[in-house]
Amino acid sequence: MEIDAAASAWILTATALVLFMTLPGLALFYAGLVRVKNALSVMMHCVAITCLISVLWLAVGYSLSFAAGSDWLGDMSKAFLATTTKDSASGKIPETLFFMFQMTFAIITPGLIVGAYVERIKFQAVLLFTALWSLIVYAPVAHWVWGGGILQKHGVMDFAGGLVVHATAGIASLVIAGFLGRRDGFPRDIKPPHNPGMTMMGAGMLWVGWYGFNGGSALAADGSAAMAITVTHISASAAGLVWAALEWIRFKRPSMVGMVTGVVAGLATVTPASGFIGPMGGLIIGVVSAIVCHFAVEIVRHRFRIDDSLDVFAVHGVGGILGTLMVAVLASEAFGGGGYAANAKDMASQFMVQAAGVGGVVLWSAIATTVIVIIVRATVGLRAPPEQVEDGLDLTQHGERAHTP
Repeated sequence: MEIDAAASAWILTATALVLFMTLPGLALFYAGLVRVKNALSVMMHCVAITCLISVLWLAVGYSLSFAAGSDWLGDMSKAFLATTTKDSASGKIPETLFFMFQMTFAIITPGLIVGAYVERIKFQAVLLFTALWSLIVYAPVAHWVWGGGILQKHGVMDFAGGLVVHATAGIASLVIAGFLGRRDGFPRDIKPPHNPGMTMMGAGMLWVGWYGFNGGSALAADGSAAMAITVTHISASAAGLVWAALEWIRFKRPSMVGMVTGVVAGLATVTPASGFIGPMGGLIIGVVSAIVCHFAVEIVRHRFRIDDSLDVFAVHGVGGILGTLMVAVLASEAFGGGGYAANAKDMASQFMVQAAGVGGVVLWSAIATTVIVIIVRATVGLRAPPEQVEDGLDLTQHGERAHTP
């Protein structure tokens, strides 16, 4: 198939935008939320995950996700891109470009999980957990949904990663937070974020990068990409406003951290729907996501007392699952959407498909992550020693400080 120059140019740009989401976007967003003595360790996690996943994606990850294989997992025919040349195509773009674009998704997904284990995890555990999780959880789910696997064949609609990225990372965050245990003083006596301004800058980078995340998932420079960007922006904007309003009502003042958390919730929730809905759908998702994710934070933190430190499950997990289910309603032409999967007769049948997809992905991520965490704990250990946690992971794990006194 002939390479489409316009599509290739856009996906080249989108690839850079999605990597920009992790480095420096996610690194700054998370680093600003922790205490100053752990800020550099969070940045280190994001950089190390980027390097590690890039090599694993070349070696086996891409092949397991996108080679033909079976309904459940790709084969090894694309390992190390052994049969790929600069002239190989994937649809209308070079295959090496498709490889790189999908690699940035494989990077940011375990990067999101960093928010669940900050301030108390061994660096060795981060590396081993990330390597195993990317191959055992991320790659199979990517194949199921995007690589011609079982969920794609059954008509699950996940445009840019509500299941593949956000649901898997969110469920994994609950599991690893449970095994790690709480930080001392959680939840009442944890010091506030050391640099909300840094968090805002990171959130802004995430917002801009999400244009590539969702718009690039069209794999074309066309109306679908433009609409995906439009609904993404509307959802983020509405969610930020609603989250701030909720804080204003409940706490008498809106916070910067709260508003940008709302923005990220809107971005995560619209992700699976972004290529299938219209502007009204984006507005509805933004409003609903802020309300649901806002109270999910409270439930996880205060009712269940799980120290998912930076609310990965409540924002990304809940958001990704919510958006995946809302596709079944908002893809309807009545809301300006583009319609359902070919094998779905109506809204109800599409909802059942979406719900089955959510159930399968959540179950697999929970079971597989539990096994992985047990392996990591039994080999390199999981939680840093108490004295290292007390002194901060910046110095004790890496011998450096994010900020010089």
